[in-house]
Amino acid sequence: MLTKDLNTLLKEANDIVKRLSYEESNLLIENHKTVIIDVREESEVYSQGIIKNAIHIPRGLIEFQLKPDSDKNPVSIDSETNILVYCAGGYRSALAAKSLIDLGFKNVYNLGGFQEWVESGGEIQANI
Repeated sequence: MLTKDLNTLLKEANDIVKRLSYEESNLLIENHKTVIIDVREESEVYSQGIIKNAIHIPRGLIEFQLKPDSDKNPVSIDSETNILVYCAGGYRSALAAKSLIDLGFKNVYNLGGFQEWVESGGEIQANI
């Protein structure tokens, strides 16, 4: 059986999923149909807040809650929606973004880490 370690999984994800800068992320948010997904744990969101207008779907549930063109997707996410995924440091978001691409979503990007967003001047809102 062929096994992969975390570093291999992260490299594969980072090779497939484009990591956006703060500026690139804002251009998508301002000019296109875009959904921001926070894949951190609920305790992290509760204690630190969430990027303004993001939705929270923990990393462990992403494959269960999203499917291209499903009427059950939150906020009408379809296969053409730009999806920006973030976590605390950019690792879980890379893996989650790769999973979304594997599920059939086309326009999926790694926004990186929450703190990086805050330090760049990004807006946040209070906990969920």
